[in-house]
Amino acid sequence: MMMAMASIASSAFAQDDLVKQAKKLQAGGDFDKAIEVLTPALTSDATVDKAAAWNQMFLLQQAKFNAIQEVEVNNRVKQTTTPYDTVGMHRAAVEALKAAIKCDEYDQKPNAKGKVKIRFRGANAPIARNVRLNVINAGMYEYNKKNMTAAMENWKLYVDTGKDPLFSEIKEMEKDDYRAEICYYVGLSAYNLKDYATATKYAKMAAEDPAKAADANEILLFAQKDGAKTKEDSLAYLNTIKDLHEKNPGESRYFNLLLEYYTRPGRQNELGQWATEEITRDPNNKMAWALKGEVEMNKGQWDDAIASYQKASEIDPSFVQVVFNTGVCYNSKAIELKDKLADKKTGGLTNENADKVKAVLNDAKTYLEKARELDPTRSTVNWAYPLYQIYYSLGDKQKSAEMEALINGN
Repeated sequence: MMMAMASIASSAFAQDDLVKQAKKLQAGGDFDKAIEVLTPALTSDATVDKAAAWNQMFLLQQAKFNAIQEVEVNNRVKQTTTPYDTVGMHRAAVEALKAAIKCDEYDQKPNAKGKVKIRFRGANAPIARNVRLNVINAGMYEYNKKNMTAAMENWKLYVDTGKDPLFSEIKEMEKDDYRAEICYYVGLSAYNLKDYATATKYAKMAAEDPAKAADANEILLFAQKDGAKTKEDSLAYLNTIKDLHEKNPGESRYFNLLLEYYTRPGRQNELGQWATEEITRDPNNKMAWALKGEVEMNKGQWDDAIASYQKASEIDPSFVQVVFNTGVCYNSKAIELKDKLADKKTGGLTNENADKVKAVLNDAKTYLEKARELDPTRSTVNWAYPLYQIYYSLGDKQKSAEMEALINGN
């Protein structure tokens, strides 16, 4: 037993000696060797005072950061080119903050008598606060180097340490002007890494700041969308967009995301219902009227579709797509009417019925000619073929020939 206790005591002294060695190496400017020597003492069960060991690591990493940064500043001020370890500088800032947090964690533990006596917080907190700001730069450095994982971890460290007990006595920490911005970058980095859970968590935190909410919500939405694996996930994504759209009716991105969702194959009925909801919300929403018309058009409900398209074009007379579609609906209605009124045996029309069909064709012609006027180069809608059909059906040989030439590229 005596031998075992002597061995434990010897180990403890050995760990204390590592701390002393690290201090000497630090004083001599050999920071990397000092870090190498001190590191085993941080986790060894033989280290009696881990708070002191971690405190020494904090001071060591901070001293390394300061020494490298001094070279960087001198280069900038004196316009010299002395080489310095940029990577080492940023990593020292990160490791210094981690060490300060770890030191405070151990410092809060009860001693052998069961009492808690905070020894290092008062001196370390103000320094660690400045170090924490440099961790932002460390994240940006990694981000610019395309080291997305390292950037994310550095920025997470900044955010996650903001409410740490180490800084509980610094009142200035209550207001963090950078928090929302850094939360956004954590979310963005996580999204790019396909870590959708982390992206969602930090995007929500960023969205707490109204100035960052729009950008953060975009990350949140796309993280939910791309991370969706079940029907329930997809429904949660849809409900999130709906909620954001309701709260921000003037923000077009949410409407467009809903549009993308509802216009996927197999969702025509949902699309029609949503369009009707949007019209109820805002009767002057031209796109909602256009979508309602599209659903009705696809169902062959020509009169309903025409009415919806006409409403959209009343709101925006230059909305060439709905003007064109109105003409197409009238043309389709004329074809359907002709088939309905035709003699069952001969397929011919009486003069009266022919006039009925011709009246609908003339309505179609009016809208398609308007589409031609709005889009003469056919860059948005190709009005040539339906106009050819109408002119041909109305017996206008000159204009049908003109359309035929356009169709054939002449």
